[in-house]
Amino acid sequence: MGDSVTPEEKAHLITRNLQEVLGEDKLKEILKERELRVYWGTATTGKPHVAYFVPMSKIADFLKAGCEVTILFADLHAYLDNMKAPWELLELRTRYYEHVIQAMLQSIGVPLERLRFIRGTEYQLSKEYTLDVYRLSSVVTQHDAKKAGAEVVKQVEHPLLSGLLYPGLQALDEEYLKVDAQFGGVDQRKIFTFAEKYLPALGYAKRIHLMNPMVPGLTGGKMSSSEEESKIDLLDSPADVKKKLKKAFCEPGNIENNGVLSFVRHVLFPLKSEFVILRDEKYGGNKTYVDYETLEKDFAEQLVHPGDLKASVEKALNKLLDPIREKFAKPEMRKLSNEAYPDPSKQKNAAKGTAKNAVQEEIDPSLLDLRVGKVLNVNRHPDADTLYVQAVDVGEENPRTVVSGLVQYVSPDELLGRHVVVLCNLKPQKMRGVESQGMLLCASREGEQKEVEPLDPPEGSAPGERVYIEGHETGEPEGELKPKKKVFEKLQADFKISDDLCARWKGKNFLTKLGLVTCKSLKGGNIS
Repeated sequence: MGDSVTPEEKAHLITRNLQEVLGEDKLKEILKERELRVYWGTATTGKPHVAYFVPMSKIADFLKAGCEVTILFADLHAYLDNMKAPWELLELRTRYYEHVIQAMLQSIGVPLERLRFIRGTEYQLSKEYTLDVYRLSSVVTQHDAKKAGAEVVKQVEHPLLSGLLYPGLQALDEEYLKVDAQFGGVDQRKIFTFAEKYLPALGYAKRIHLMNPMVPGLTGGKMSSSEEESKIDLLDSPADVKKKLKKAFCEPGNIENNGVLSFVRHVLFPLKSEFVILRDEKYGGNKTYVDYETLEKDFAEQLVHPGDLKASVEKALNKLLDPIREKFAKPEMRKLSNEAYPDPSKQKNAAKGTAKNAVQEEIDPSLLDLRVGKVLNVNRHPDADTLYVQAVDVGEENPRTVVSGLVQYVSPDELLGRHVVVLCNLKPQKMRGVESQGMLLCASREGEQKEVEPLDPPEGSAPGERVYIEGHETGEPEGELKPKKKVFEKLQADFKISDDLCARWKGKNFLTKLGLVTCKSLKGGNIS
């Protein structure tokens, strides 16, 4: 598209929705001669969340304008920022960022072949760069270095020297990446003006700076990687997205600090050039907006209800997240995620060792290989009146044989063709001469007469789809559970059916990529 638009149209695409541009005249002059070279950098610290779609949509604008775009994974910066990324995790977190940022870009239709990806340590450890760091340190005052990083580098009472180096490295990146412009949030303005002041002191050119506004988080306030409840993670389940959006600040008629509206403005409109409000026919039916200003006006006049706005954003956001979730459902990606961001509670327990008074480490429910299965046939066990022998498709080449004690509770017709939840990594066990290769999970409730119902995956589920516990979707299932460790038995003690008929472990939902695992009627029942 870059070749078919005028320099004026390119300038509009590059600068639209930005809060501030430093060097706009220089930008226009360059566009008359050639394409703009721009870079966006991200320090590989906490997990990226949905607010990262805001810079991703601007990168899409840059490419539409024909820009040459570099994405910098600033691994060394991540370490220098008060060691937010410990040295031993730096490589793992950088790999995680590379995969997740690329997945985000693919999700919004950005062609990766038109981008250049680079890690900071690929050039920041060179002799030339190191000498320039020393040269810069000889002209920069401590006051200016601290002031430059005030909005970006973590501020503590007794700061480390590394935090003072951070702004200088970011300034030098502009020269070593050979770009015309750096793009970032307006919170980086002080680093940008620092670069404009000090790069010429080393004989290097002053660059253009493009700044996004600080968009409110979907859940209210600033969305932060370090505050779990403030953000919607890229790997959050649809149920998590719904729950967090439900809590989002979205007061009727209030367009100030409204993160839900801001997400529509800065992500969804630039990507699609329209946005559809989904609502019931009795309230006027769906309405398509082709410009953000009209949507904002209707919301301000309370012609658009917050509930309808949230539901519409929820659907659009899940569409963006689905391919990312799918990529990170692969075992190697789950392993990378767990290693790059280890559970702090596990680390704490490991540090305590096996001392007598050490708190016992909680078993991670992601060790269970739970999958959606489809019952292909049901027969009575030849040697046991209370047992069925079922062939169940769990997404493998051949169906598994599953023996279950459901004869007294569920008819064969109720089971045949039904989608169920199967635990697939128990050690195979012979039950009256027939080997069972899995366990069909059911809800049960004691009373005058015991009631039992198989769990129901969400409608539309397919055999083999993973079933996981909310917040534990990135863990790695064991190949085969060791009977002596009693992993399933210990976890199963906290499996319950909620009052709204959802399957839960310690209050956290059983989920698939399509939503909640439920049962039909057994409120308060156990699951086994």
